[in-house]
Amino acid sequence: MSKHLDPTLSAQVRAEALVGLMTLEERASVLNYRSPGIPRLDIPEYNWWNEGLHGVARAGTATMFPQAIALAAMFDRDMMETVGHVIAVEARAKYNSYSALKDRDIYKGLTLWSPNINMFRDPRWGRGHETYGEDPYLTGELGTFFVKGIQGDGPVMMAAACAKHYAVHSGPEGERHTFDASATAKDMEAYYLPHFKALVEAGVEGVMGAYNRLNGEGTCASSFLMKKLEEWGFDGYFVSDYRALEDFYKNHRLTNSDLETAAMAVEAGCHICAGYVYEHVMDAYEKGMLSEAAITKAAIASMRTRIRLGQFDKNCEWDQIPLEVVSCRAHKQVSLEAAHKSMVLLQNNGILPLDARKTQTIGVIGPNANSREALQGNYFGTADRYHTFLEGIQDAFGGRVLYSLGAHLYKNSTTSLGLYQHDRIAEAVAVAKRSDVVILCIGLDADLEGEEGDAGNQFASGDKVDVRLPESQRLLVEKVLEIGKPTIVVIASGSALNVEATQADAILQAWYPGSEGGIALADLLFGKVSPSGKLPITFYESCEPLPPFTDYSLKNRTYLYAENNVLYPFGYGLTYGNIVVKSVTYVDGVATVSAENTGNVTTEDVIQLYMKDNNSVHAVRHHRLCGFKRVHLFPGEWTTVKITLDPTAFDVVDDAGHRFVDSDSFTLYAGVCQPDELSQRLSKTSCVSVNIHLSK
Repeated sequence: MSKHLDPTLSAQVRAEALVGLMTLEERASVLNYRSPGIPRLDIPEYNWWNEGLHGVARAGTATMFPQAIALAAMFDRDMMETVGHVIAVEARAKYNSYSALKDRDIYKGLTLWSPNINMFRDPRWGRGHETYGEDPYLTGELGTFFVKGIQGDGPVMMAAACAKHYAVHSGPEGERHTFDASATAKDMEAYYLPHFKALVEAGVEGVMGAYNRLNGEGTCASSFLMKKLEEWGFDGYFVSDYRALEDFYKNHRLTNSDLETAAMAVEAGCHICAGYVYEHVMDAYEKGMLSEAAITKAAIASMRTRIRLGQFDKNCEWDQIPLEVVSCRAHKQVSLEAAHKSMVLLQNNGILPLDARKTQTIGVIGPNANSREALQGNYFGTADRYHTFLEGIQDAFGGRVLYSLGAHLYKNSTTSLGLYQHDRIAEAVAVAKRSDVVILCIGLDADLEGEEGDAGNQFASGDKVDVRLPESQRLLVEKVLEIGKPTIVVIASGSALNVEATQADAILQAWYPGSEGGIALADLLFGKVSPSGKLPITFYESCEPLPPFTDYSLKNRTYLYAENNVLYPFGYGLTYGNIVVKSVTYVDGVATVSAENTGNVTTEDVIQLYMKDNNSVHAVRHHRLCGFKRVHLFPGEWTTVKITLDPTAFDVVDDAGHRFVDSDSFTLYAGVCQPDELSQRLSKTSCVSVNIHLSK
């Protein structure tokens, strides 16, 4: 048996042996994302570009989970692993079926370019809904378990995850091909890199570079970033974002030609080019700009990943996964559970849960009420069945449901010619007047917030200009609320909005909840399930007090440094029960927390731990998340849970980027929200705390 086919040997040894059989031209060829086959070595062609952000994307039918930002709102490691596992199973099933038909095209492979773990530092960023929010610890924890679910822990990976976009990349979308993100050493070490480190240490197989420069360097060939990967022990493959390397010459002006870019990137450690620059690799070699050793090293990394995926093994344990598992009932149930756990109840005067026995007519109004797009987010697969908000309510409610579109999502007319302004307002008002309860479904979709080039919102390249609703919907909200009927506002969006509807009886943040979103919404509205999601981002009152979008400093941004302007805080979310944290103790990195459900509704909630450094001048302005755990309690039930703290919970980072413990006095807070005054007032609860003194 040839050494590269021996499954008892390590993937590294097998990859070295396989690459050793290739000519230099063949080694260069496998560095392209559209990697050609090498028939004489029985290496099939392979396309590295595949997506799995919240379900297998762009490859036909698949289970559609809630968008990534919604998955983050679950604050649930185990569910993240389960979601990742389902995605991997479906990716493998598709790969098996397509490959058997010799279809090895884009989106049909096993190298999933997910998760997106960039920091959602500013609410204007259109791609923020692809991320896990604004906190690096939360992102690292959730991303780690998502990766674990995708890759598994067996000798052969079911699929390969990829942490992107490395690094310091979160808008503006319209400038990403020319933009130089400037970040201090402190912010890099404390905020923009910890979650990438966490995923690398957890064994993520891929890392993708970003479009922008970082402190002058192109991120796909940055000596600083590549050195960090080496320090963290990364041994997977590094890939450029699509056509990001072309920007080196055309936009960033870092090189004088694509030829020079190819040489720079391969030598730096970019193994796979998503784009076309690596078509120049052999020319660069022949001109003495690129070494054979660098080409060989990159080819080995490429083959090593494919070997870890079992692509050259006979009888791989995953080869028999059939197409029938795709979008099966069990997988849809996972999507539904994720939607249940992700929706965040922001406001409730007692109207929720609705008593269907006391309600005869429900009016469902708004551009997102019957919208499939409001379920999807971006980077989505095709569900075999969708349940819109309207459909979910219609199926769950036995009485009369009246419906009105109310307004276009962002235009002032719902007609194609735009001849009649605000032409559905009268209908919406009439429906509201005839209803006992109004469900007002508003917000955005991925046509308004998303990636540059994908979103239809071209005036901001997919970003938002502020946190207000489009004008068409602002008028709709105003006119419906004027009627004075009990009104529940349901927001579909992937980012922070101020919908200016505080007089509503309840507000529910539904995100982009996936194909089962309508069922999940109805289950929450009618009390079949208690809401339990928490905000993974800060909701701001306005964008005006924020620093410029292009400023990557954290001044007055995120829950770590916000000085004012907070509408709903990070970690906030109401339930129908009343889980109260009673006590917290701390010993050797572990907090012991007791809690009781003093309400009369069975519910889940998220116990959150926050650390406050009481002395160091280098500490964050407020406190930072250092632990969390979901609990499920029946009315009157007690629980005591142990929560392991973030190992860096006591650390600070100085201006030079050095991480260390700088204090002997800390306060550890435990609750179902942050320990700030606004969070506790909105949640109608209090955090408990314990003082910790470290011996120097």
